[in-house]
Amino acid sequence: MNYVNSSRGYVPAAAAAAPTSDAAQILRALDQASFALDEVLLYLDTHPTDTEALAYYQYVNSLRSQAMNAYMDQYGPLTKDQERSTTDWTWVKGPWPWEGGID
Repeated sequence: MNYVNSSRGYVPAAAAAAPTSDAAQILRALDQASFALDEVLLYLDTHPTDTEALAYYQYVNSLRSQAMNAYMDQYGPLTKDQERSTTDWTWVKGPWPWEGGID
């Protein structure tokens, strides 16, 4: 496996590669916010009165919501329960990941 030097240590080269499309950039931001949200939720399970952690939760949750909405506005729903259209079922439109969707 190839590794590249990062200011934070060594990371796999594939993980360090920049996203190639707008959709991929938004999805990376969504992944990062989702990871941070999962981590702070685990912390809050054992430290429920930590006000800094609660503030961080609100911040990361907001980032995740923004990324989710940005993706849905431009590319459609990521999951079936996010369908917004009242006139047609857009979930099935566009290429599926195995057809080259989500670069």
